[in-house]
Amino acid sequence: MTNSPNTLPRPTESELELLRILWDKQPATVRAIFDALNQERPSGYTTVLKLLQIMTVKGLVVRDEANRAHVYRSAISQDAMQSRILKDLSVRLFSGSAAQLALHALAMETASDTELDEIRQLLNKRAAGAAFSPTHANLDREQRADRKGRGEL
Repeated sequence: MTNSPNTLPRPTESELELLRILWDKQPATVRAIFDALNQERPSGYTTVLKLLQIMTVKGLVVRDEANRAHVYRSAISQDAMQSRILKDLSVRLFSGSAAQLALHALAMETASDTELDEIRQLLNKRAAGAAFSPTHANLDREQRADRKGRGEL
């Protein structure tokens, strides 16, 4: 079953847990996913296996059956899934207003100076009419951290 990212079902909390592991470690066997999950909380191997089987049917993960141990990878990138979930949240709770979603999130949690700088950059880029991607912001953050670690900043 192949779905486009826009037609994939919304993952449950348990499915999101496994997707987060896959985004970090993919591709991964059931054993590797099970081991990573058990570092966070106890779970059964067969529970993880069954959940991955369900996620395969839903189209959230892709299973490679070429080897004895099946290998899984996510069918959608972390960035694409985050965008889908936030868009849905924005529509359902904030009448589609991304600004209201962002304002509410900022009011709830304290943002670091680095995060506030990224928000300012986003606002400046939007004001200048430039496109913005959260992936590019993460790369910028990683590049700044790398440069800071080398003493360049």
